[in-house]
Amino acid sequence: AATAPWRAAGERIGFVPTMGNLHAGHLALIAEARRRAPRSIASVFVNPLQFGPNEDFGRYPRTLPQDAAQLEAAGVDLLFAPAVDAVYVNGYPPMTTVSPGALGDMLEGEFRPGFFTGVATVVNILFQLVRPDLAVFGEKDYQQLQVIRRMVSDLHLPVDIVGLRTERAADGLALSSRNQYLDAAQRATAPQLHAELRRIAEALCAGRRDFELMCAEGLQALQKAGFRPQYLVVRELDLAMPRAQSDRFVVLVAAWLGATRLIDNLRTDGAVDQF
Repeated sequence: AATAPWRAAGERIGFVPTMGNLHAGHLALIAEARRRAPRSIASVFVNPLQFGPNEDFGRYPRTLPQDAAQLEAAGVDLLFAPAVDAVYVNGYPPMTTVSPGALGDMLEGEFRPGFFTGVATVVNILFQLVRPDLAVFGEKDYQQLQVIRRMVSDLHLPVDIVGLRTERAADGLALSSRNQYLDAAQRATAPQLHAELRRIAEALCAGRRDFELMCAEGLQALQKAGFRPQYLVVRELDLAMPRAQSDRFVVLVAAWLGATRLIDNLRTDGAVDQF
C-alpha cells in the first residue's frame, strides 16, 4: 500500500536490508540507494535463520528506536521492520529455503553451516515483499554479496544488486555492529586484521604469486597478535581459486579476537591505491 503510489508514478525503489544496530557503514549504503533511486526503503530484521545454535542471535544488539531515528534523518522514505511471523508466515523454521550450493559452502559456509541458506532465503523473501528495483549491500560481507548476486541471476529476480566498498574506522577496522563486543585492548588489536590484508594485497600488486605461503605467513602473524584465525585466503573476484596470471584478487579473512568473530576482505583491482 505504501509503495503503490511510487510504482504508479514510475519511481524506482532502492532497498537496503539490515539487521539494525546501524552505523556509518549502513548509512553509506542508504546514501547510495538514495543516490540511485528517488525512493528508498530500509529493513531491520534480525534473521534467526542465519544464526547457528551456538551463535549470538540472543545477544545481537537490537536498537530499533535509534535505528528509526537514524533512517529518518538519512532521508529514508520507509522503514520495514517485520516480526518473525510476518517473514516466515507458515511458521519457523520455514519448510522452503534457498540453498546457494557450493558458493555458500566454502569459507564462511564451512565455519557457519547453513548461514548462507539463511541469508539467501531471507533476502529472497524480503525482495518478494519489498519488490525493489535495486538493492545495496556492503562489500565487507564479500561472500554474501556474491551469493546474493548469484541467487538473483539464477532465480531471474528483477533486482539490480549494487556493491559498496567497506566503510572503515580511521585505523582501518571495518565497521561492524559486532565491534562493540570488543573490550579496549581488543579494539586496539583489531586493526591488525586490516593491516595484514593490506600487506598481502600490496604483495599481490607487486607481483608476488605464492598464494599459500603468503597466507601462511599472514596466519602466523595474526596468531602472534592474539587472533584465532579460521581462514585467510586469496581468491579471484568470483571466489574461484587464484591464478598466477590474474591481476585482480580479493583477500578474505575470518578470525576470533577474544569472544568476537571478525571478518574482512580487500580487493586489489591491480593497484595499491584502490584499497
